[in-house]
Formats: sequence, structure tokens, C-alpha cells
Amino acid sequence: MFSKVKPMAIPACRDLTVKNRPVLSGTGDVPSTCFAMSRSGIFLLLIVTMGLLVLPVTAYQTPDSLVAAGNVYISGVTYDPGSFFTDDSGTVMVYVTNSNTDTSVVINHATIGDENIRLTSNPYDSSASIGPLQKQSFTFSLVADAPDGTYYPTFSLSFRDADSLYYRAVVEVDNTPLELTILQKPDAFTQGKKKTIFVQVANPRKNEVRNVILDVSGTGITASPAKTFIGNLAPGAKIPVNFTVTPDQETDLILTVTYNNGNNPHKVTMDLPISFGTDKMQANPVISNIQVTSSDGIYHITGDVNNAGLETANTVTVTSLLPAVPQDPYKTYVVGALKPDDFGSFEVTFTANGAMSVPLRMSYKDADGNIITSQQDVTLTVADSTQQADQPILLPVIVIVLVLALAGGYLYYRRKKNQ
Repeated sequence: MFSKVKPMAIPACRDLTVKNRPVLSGTGDVPSTCFAMSRSGIFLLLIVTMGLLVLPVTAYQTPDSLVAAGNVYISGVTYDPGSFFTDDSGTVMVYVTNSNTDTSVVINHATIGDENIRLTSNPYDSSASIGPLQKQSFTFSLVADAPDGTYYPTFSLSFRDADSLYYRAVVEVDNTPLELTILQKPDAFTQGKKKTIFVQVANPRKNEVRNVILDVSGTGITASPAKTFIGNLAPGAKIPVNFTVTPDQETDLILTVTYNNGNNPHKVTMDLPISFGTDKMQANPVISNIQVTSSDGIYHITGDVNNAGLETANTVTVTSLLPAVPQDPYKTYVVGALKPDDFGSFEVTFTANGAMSVPLRMSYKDADGNIITSQQDVTLTVADSTQQADQPILLPVIVIVLVLALAGGYLYYRRKKNQ
């Protein structure tokens, strides 16, 4: 009725009896010692299995792999822009070089940033291999959430076969804008007269700025050119720019310089008051030494033009105005260009139809091509030279009469004496 059972799964329990009592066949009645041994075997099996699973992760960290990872270094860091304004966005490119001559290294994670320089792109989370003597670049997008100062966001690189590499990539936040300077402007403006203004745009920053544009605007003014493209401006560089302004009213001239720091737009503005008045530097031609003669009803006026100003008067001309009617040969006289303190002579001829005075108009061009005119009245207080020629010349007649009287008296005296 009773028979021995041989456990197939646990050889250590073979032919085992408890107090000479056979195990009941088919009842699964296994001694407690067999159960304890079975649990110990299962636990050992689990430990071996876990060890096999963990082994691939740690087995790569050999002395050779650690040495290979130690020959990997950061060979360069490039920020764009080179320095940030507060809240500027940009990129950073980190270059990693493997200086091993015959060993590749595998990386599986790379990132950068801190609380002031915030990473806005995803980190590198996929495995990649850097071959012997090769360079690998890692590019990240950043935002500078910081005031002026120098910051050190940390770049970390995780190796598959070694510990991580850390590098502090220094970056600067600088809120210094471009500088706009007035180099030369008129002392005063004149309504409708074109004037030239010279300015300078300078970059005091430590990095290049791009797409620099000067814009000129204002109510009631005409600027030429209204917009000037300067382009890129290197750190410490400056460039002169000039433009002309023709005001129709007193107003404010608005100068605006726009530029990009990386891809971030920025601008600087300046207001320049436009007030009308007398320009102390302009040319000032003055007519002097006027002489008037007349012959056969045609007046002939000569004189000098002196430039009493501080700028050159170009294309100086003199002519007569109504009631005068210009006549050949000098309807209009071209004096030419007069430098400061220089002078030139002129002649004009005209008829006046009995007028007592006539205006002379003098005009010239300034350096910007503006035509400036002035008038001066000339009194015609000279006797007509033709009428003077028709009148008897009394002085020679009187002399002749006196000579004849003396001669007659002398002859009469000699005759009386001889008698």
C-alpha cells in the first residue's frame, strides 16, 4: 500500500523518509526539509540571474575604458551672440575632442545650463561614438535670465564606460548698447534750406552686432537718405554716416539705430531739435565800392563782392532787377567762387527809364547746393555822361579869353609907348 516517492526537481530529497515513514504516494507530502532546500535554491538562482543582468552595465568600466575617457576633453566653446543682453536668446556650441589614437569612446548624455543661463532645447540623450582623434560638437539653445555679469553654466558629458565629464562654460551678460554721436551739425537751420549732419555709430560691446541700420525721421522734415544700412559692426568699431535734412518747420529730428545681437533685435534713439536761426558759419557775400556811370541812357555799375563769412560762396552772380532792364554786355555778371575773406569785381549794365534807384540781386550756392539770394538798392545820382559831353566846356574858353586879353593889352601898351 505504501511506496517511496523520488522527488524529481530536488535531488537532495531523494529516498528521504521521515522517522522511517515513507512518503505517501500521490499525496504531495514532501518533508519540510525539502521545502527549505527548495527555497534556498530558488534564491540562489535569482541572485545569479540578477548578476548576469547587471554585468553588462558595469563590465565596460575597465581600467582601459577609464583611461580612454580621461583622454577626452573640451576643445572649445562658442556662444552666439558672444555676449547677451538680459533676456536675450542664443545658442552655445561645445566641442568635445577624443585625443585617443586608437580607441573610440561612447557617450550617452550631454547637457548644459544653470539657474541664470537657462537651457531651452532638449539635452542629448542618445548614445554616440567619438572616434580616435575626432571632434564632436554639441549645440544647445539658451536664454539669459540674468542681469549684467559673468556666469558659468556647467556642461556635463556622460560616458557609457566611465564617469561623467564636467566643464564650466563662461558667458557674459552685458546690457551696453551701441553709441550714436553727433559729429557735426549746423548752428541753426533755415526753413526750406538743406543742411548736412554728420553722425557716428560705435560698438562698445565685446561682440559683433549685425544688421545695423540708421533711420532718420521727424514731422515736417525731408531727410536724404532717410535710412542707411551700415551692416555688421565689429567690437570696438565705429563708422561715420552723414545725411541731409530740409526742414519745413521747427521740429525734433529723431535718429534711430536698430541692430541685432545674435537674432535679438535692439535699438538706440536720439532726438535732435531743429530750430530756425542765423547760421554763424555760412558764407556772407557783401557788395561794396559801387560806382555808377551812364552813357546814352544805359547805366553801368561796377563794384566788388567780398565774402565776410566762414564758408565758401560758390557761383556768385550779380544782376539788376526791375525797374531796371538788363542790357548787354553785362546783363548778369558771374563772379565765381569766393572763399572766406576773398573778393571779386563785377559789372552790370541796364536801362532804368528815369528811375532814381534800382535793386541789385546777388546770389550764391552753399556747400549743399542751396541757392541763397540778397538784394541791395543802388541810387542813380550821376549825371548823364552824354549830356555832359554836349555842354560847353567853360574853363578852356575863359583861359583863351584871358590870354587874348593879356596879349591885346600888351600890344596896346607897346603901341602907346612907341608913339
